[in-house]
Amino acid sequence: MNSASSDRSFFGHPRGLSTLFFTEMWERFSFYGLRPLLVLFMTAALMDGGFGFERGQASAIVGIYAACVYLASLPGGWIADRIIGLRRAILYGAVLISLGHISVGFSSFLGNKVPFFLGLVLIVLGTGLLKPNISAIVGDLYPEGGARRDAGFSVFYMGINIGAFFGQLVTGLLGESVGWHFGFGAAGVGMLLGLTIFITRAPKTLGTLGLEPARHPDPVVHARQQQRGKLGIAIGLGLLALVIILSATGMVTLNPQGIAANMTYILVGTAVAYFLYLFLLGGLTTDEKKRVGVIFVLFVFAAIFWSAFEQAPTSLNLFARDFTDRMVGGFEVPATWFQSVNSFFVILLAPVFAIMWISLGKRGKDPSSPIKFAFGLFFAGLGFLMMIVAANEVVASGGTARVSPWWLVGSYFFQTVGELALSPVGLSSMTKLAPRKFAGQMMGVWFLASAVGNLIGGRVGGHVDPEKLEQMPILFSRTSWSLLIAAAVCALLSVPIKRMMRESSAAKH
Repeated sequence: MNSASSDRSFFGHPRGLSTLFFTEMWERFSFYGLRPLLVLFMTAALMDGGFGFERGQASAIVGIYAACVYLASLPGGWIADRIIGLRRAILYGAVLISLGHISVGFSSFLGNKVPFFLGLVLIVLGTGLLKPNISAIVGDLYPEGGARRDAGFSVFYMGINIGAFFGQLVTGLLGESVGWHFGFGAAGVGMLLGLTIFITRAPKTLGTLGLEPARHPDPVVHARQQQRGKLGIAIGLGLLALVIILSATGMVTLNPQGIAANMTYILVGTAVAYFLYLFLLGGLTTDEKKRVGVIFVLFVFAAIFWSAFEQAPTSLNLFARDFTDRMVGGFEVPATWFQSVNSFFVILLAPVFAIMWISLGKRGKDPSSPIKFAFGLFFAGLGFLMMIVAANEVVASGGTARVSPWWLVGSYFFQTVGELALSPVGLSSMTKLAPRKFAGQMMGVWFLASAVGNLIGGRVGGHVDPEKLEQMPILFSRTSWSLLIAAAVCALLSVPIKRMMRESSAAKH
């Protein structure tokens, strides 16, 4: 057994977990610290140091950026597995993210758009290399699997939310109150700290884990696979560089809202085509087809959930800035601080949900995955029902009212309850239901649902606008009713899905 796996010096867990915990904590500090600043910075007037973008355009850019982060995890995982190994992927990813933050910070300082978008591209590429592979090494620390691995991931997940919580507090205060480049710079410093921790501690605490990529038993085949992989990467990076150069020189004009719309259609179409391929040409047994059918249903409902939940950095962020009373005494709370509310509630409530599911399971009353999804959709819907009331209050005042911050806090509370009912259950369901030979691809499908949700959240986020007040209640009403109707449909489908899964389990035995 690898010494990194047998060690238990970090609160009963391998010391390697501490290295991964703090690396990921600072990476999430940087990612979530930057994300809510983006739409505020891009929509800020030129005289306020921003780009003066139209709100719909800025929100679409945030949606495209977040969607690409999720999509980059797919090639990022493949590159690590086949070409450079998990450890080098994490290292290169952290370097790219750090360079990206530096580039974004300089764009604010220089008032130039090119380094800003180049920085976002570097962060996407870096996160694609780091995010899936650091989670994979966490799993490798526990080759025995079981409850200890689950506990290890719980500790790791806590690090993610601690980073997200403090990242948005620090960068929000600096970005909104001192200067945009100070907020961007703070996010970059966070990633540099994570990079330093990984470089200095990984060799001592991770042993040989993740050093080598997977090797084909035949050296000739392995060399051919490496060559093809490197050629594919070079072509992909070359095309990306060409697009950046053409747009930077003004030879090509990119329309973010049009790109976001087309990406949404392409991703949804890709998902549908992939599921059809599995059913018709995947060589699946009847039992496996039933399981994939359940995954498709969960994919649809997950995409609906994330399209609402991922309005946090766009529509809800703009609502916090423009229509929320943020004064506490003589201090104006930065709008981005509201983004930390979700992380705070996750840290507070995650143990409660874990205990609740275990307790229900012991009594034989653990709800099925579709029922948990229905709960998640329902509570998120309640969160947006609250925003309808708040938006109507603003509209009734002609846009002059600043509503209580408790509307947003309450909305985030219900959304977090929904997230905890749906997100971990979705991940678990993918691993349980996926046919063995498509297990990795099914995790990619789960990321695809998040990408679609981010795109839709970005496309609608610009509808929170002081000059178009009537759009706000409509946006929140549509979001809320979409979630509540989806929750009802999901609950109704839980009965046939449960029967189908029972038949599937019987067929296996």
